[in-house]
Amino acid sequence: NGREGKTVNLVSAPEFGDCEAHIEFCVPKGSNSGVYFQGRYEIQVLDSFENVTYPDGQAGAIYGQFPPLVNASRPAGQWQSFDILFTAPRFQPDGALESPAYATVLHNGVVVHNHTALVGPMSFRALPRYTAHGPKGPILLQDHGDPVRYRNIWVRELKGYDQPGE
Repeated sequence: NGREGKTVNLVSAPEFGDCEAHIEFCVPKGSNSGVYFQGRYEIQVLDSFENVTYPDGQAGAIYGQFPPLVNASRPAGQWQSFDILFTAPRFQPDGALESPAYATVLHNGVVVHNHTALVGPMSFRALPRYTAHGPKGPILLQDHGDPVRYRNIWVRELKGYDQPGE
């Protein structure tokens, strides 16, 4: 990668719209990362066990928008899991938002978001705002310079009544 000793974001080659994802992660003390759907919509990965941080930045948060309903974090260094149902936003032909993205998130088997409507894509210290984009995008595991580990990742596309099979 030309960056000896440095890491980079991990980005899936396949792209996904509506999907179900299972992701296991291990967060060292004080570490930070994130799981992005369509490369835009972030579920926070953070050492949140007995580690005070702002509510919408803790593990399982829809980053910068909604804190998790409960802190389901395990101690730093233990393997944890997310099971996420992601519904991609829909846009009208003129680019206007037809329906927002939604996320249902289970953190270590505990529901921390239940069909939560996202305000927009991840935005740091700014109000998120939707702009039209394609129906699919990559899954991105954020490199925040911390040694967060991931394993046992699988994603399956979900096709609904408005998404005929390809």
